Amino acid sequence: MKTFQAKKESVVHQWHLVNAEGKVLGRLATELAMILRGKKKPIYTPHVDTGDFVVVVNASKVALTGKKMKDKLYYHHSGHPGGFRAVSAEKLLSRKPTELIRLAVKGMLPKNSLGRQMLTKLKIYAGPNHRHEAQAPIPLEI
Repeated sequence: MKTFQAKKESVVHQWHLVNAEGKVLGRLATELAMILRGKKKPIYTPHVDTGDFVVVVNASKVALTGKKMKDKLYYHHSGHPGGFRAVSAEKLLSRKPTELIRLAVKGMLPKNSLGRQMLTKLKIYAGPNHRHEAQAPIPLEI
């Protein structure tokens, strides 16, 4: 008996709609990463993108537990001397609410070209409206 290996041509990608309102960031991100990787599908193959598309709405209403909203810091560097920046989760949520979820999910995906490809299937919107009605996303309760 041979081990089944999914081919990228035979994989069917579905669309899911997730409402992030009131959800805890880390718990939401783990579920999103599993859907993007396709780990909940029986045809999961580690080296093939078997995951589905995910549309996240109400990203600005995501929750963090404890004092993380004020204490958690996100860092980046411009590459120039003195270009190191740190911003709190509270400021990041008010300026770029979609970035908080994107960074959390990105850290849970593979650190290679396949992981970058999987991240492109994640569509995040700060409000309740999205522009993927034509794909008829299936509401998903997390």
